[in-house]
Amino acid sequence: MTGSTAFKTDQYELTMLDAALRDGTGSRPCVFELFSRRLSGGRRFGVVAGTGRLLSLLRDFHFGEEELRFLRDNRIVDDQALRYLENYRFTGTIRGYREGELYFPGSPILTVEGTFADAVILETLALSVLNHDSAVATAASRMSIASGERPLAEMGSRRAAEESAVAAARAAYIAGFSATSNLEAGLRWGIPTMGTAAHSWTLLHDSEEDAFRSQVNALGTSTTLLIDTYDIRRGVETAIRVAGTDLGGVRIDSGDLPLVAASVREQLDELGATGTRITVTSDLDEYAIAALAASPVDAYGVGTSVVTGSGYPTASMVYKLVARQDAAGSWVSVA
Repeated sequence: MTGSTAFKTDQYELTMLDAALRDGTGSRPCVFELFSRRLSGGRRFGVVAGTGRLLSLLRDFHFGEEELRFLRDNRIVDDQALRYLENYRFTGTIRGYREGELYFPGSPILTVEGTFADAVILETLALSVLNHDSAVATAASRMSIASGERPLAEMGSRRAAEESAVAAARAAYIAGFSATSNLEAGLRWGIPTMGTAAHSWTLLHDSEEDAFRSQVNALGTSTTLLIDTYDIRRGVETAIRVAGTDLGGVRIDSGDLPLVAASVREQLDELGATGTRITVTSDLDEYAIAALAASPVDAYGVGTSVVTGSGYPTASMVYKLVARQDAAGSWVSVA
């Protein structure tokens, strides 16, 4: 692979470019807008994310020998278009909302100005990035509102494609999440990372106590112990016996979370671990988080729901030509 992002696109963009270069309309100045026609799920606003990723991807949007050979061998465009694409670099202008800002139906989230040939081939890349990232950011913002001052960690990598997982972690961070479990997102984007142990860690050992003791020896008493592999009440007792009352936190990943969290908090306090924090996970979404508002929960970990846009994995954005110059050089509105 060449490292180029130019083939993250649809063929019809290049066939339009090919025909426009043939008939002379490819050089016409045009204005495209990227916007959403509607908000999904009865939501009252969307949150913009992905612009920074798109601009980074545009730096590598060029056609190298491998891409040009594919177009030539498959007769997708003619020689004139191949010569144009050989030297292609986007030379127009892009203006738009900042990431993290709200948008509403019809909002011109991005405005792309350039020749038709310059701008038309950006459609798929722009939409694939903004549709995905803004859907995640919109869901994440709703969770952030529901969580109030309690921190949220994104941990949905296993529920997304590998590159989508990295993008989702970034979008969630933009919209209020404080950390991610995804190491690539930490490396690439500087997002704080987090994570300790799963149920398999406890099951690996001959007893829950052995697992907790090993984890504390490795990570210190500030770690978070997963207490619901077997019996939650016994798990809390074992955790405090092993780590002491200075244990950093416990995690609950199952059960009726409001009831379980209240019971665990009471038990921790009785054992003297009043500073031990409670993190809950287990298929949380904005509604489950809101339902836990009155519960003694200190932090949330969210996976599937945030990386899939909480049921709406696309922001339904479109990329449309809204104005162009005619043969006489006059601007024509075509929105």
